[in-house]
Amino acid sequence: MAQTYHAKDAVVYISTSGSTEAIQLVGCSEWTLDMSTDTVETTAFGDTTKTYVQGLPDVSGTLACFWRDDETKLFAASSSTTPCKVYLYFSKNATTRYAYGTAWFSVSMSSPVAGAVTLSANFTGASSWTVRYW
Repeated sequence: MAQTYHAKDAVVYISTSGSTEAIQLVGCSEWTLDMSTDTVETTAFGDTTKTYVQGLPDVSGTLACFWRDDETKLFAASSSTTPCKVYLYFSKNATTRYAYGTAWFSVSMSSPVAGAVTLSANFTGASSWTVRYW
């Protein structure tokens, strides 16, 4: 029977370069993955509706984290000269279901007077990505 999972159990692993091992990112509170596919219009004279052909998926995403003074992986990944490994797990209770690929990272910080210091990272795919839903 199918099961629904709470996102509180999601897990992110990243490497700090293309040659290092991916390790759990501590303090992460949200991840997104966008695999939108390009389409190209191919409507011709006489067609009764617009038509399209499908192009390639464009892998990108975001990570939201609380800054910790013992967590440096995002900073190292953002300055890496090689693409970093990324594993996005939907739940630690479903370890065979995840998205994986390599990516380039950009990191920014926010320090509001009435809140916690946070990090946000944008990533863009550097290779083909795999998503294992089952």
